[in-house]
Order: sequence, then structure tokens, then C-alpha cells
Amino acid sequence: MDYKKFLYEQKKRDKALKSKATKVIIKEIRFGPQTDDHDYDFKKKHAEKFLKEGAKLKAFVFFKGRSIIFKEQGQILLLRLAQDLEEFGKVEQMPRLEGKRMTMFIAPRK
Repeated sequence: MDYKKFLYEQKKRDKALKSKATKVIIKEIRFGPQTDDHDYDFKKKHAEKFLKEGAKLKAFVFFKGRSIIFKEQGQILLLRLAQDLEEFGKVEQMPRLEGKRMTMFIAPRK
């Protein structure tokens, strides 16, 4: 078997494996630490839709300027979201502060 034929078959195998691989889609939802109930419900409805479609959800609270003093409110907001979306997905990563963002990942239930 010559080398060119070997390379061709290897590329063919790699392409077949790549096409069978599942692609992970991550959707983001952004909150502020002072997010109101109506805004929260609106964004929660979108989060439900994303999880039903099979996409992972990255929910984060963005702290602007001096609002970093409301870290507890941001964490409470994300935990409330996780509790409300419990039937649609499970928490993959609990809320964690990274710089000026507090992020949490939710994976869809199968």
C-alpha cells in the first residue's frame, strides 16, 4: 500500500468520525444582580426553551462597577434559577465568581 492511499483512507476515517460526533451548543443568559421578577421570568422561559432543544445553558450574573458588593444577591438569583429549571436540566457547575462574572452551567436532562 502506498503512502498516498494510506493518507486518503485516514482522512476518510477522520471525516466519518467527525460527522458522527455530537456538537455541544452552549446558550448564554445574562442577569444583573438587581434583576426584577418580570425580567427573571422572561429569561427563565428562554432558558427552558434552550434546555428543551438540548443545548447547554450558561447563566451568569454580570457585576458592573460597584455592584460587586451584591455577590450574595447574584448567587441567590442563580440558585433560584437552578431550582426553577430542575425538571428541565441538572446543574453541571454551581455558581462560581470569575472576575466580575458569576457563572453557572446547566445541562439538559435526557
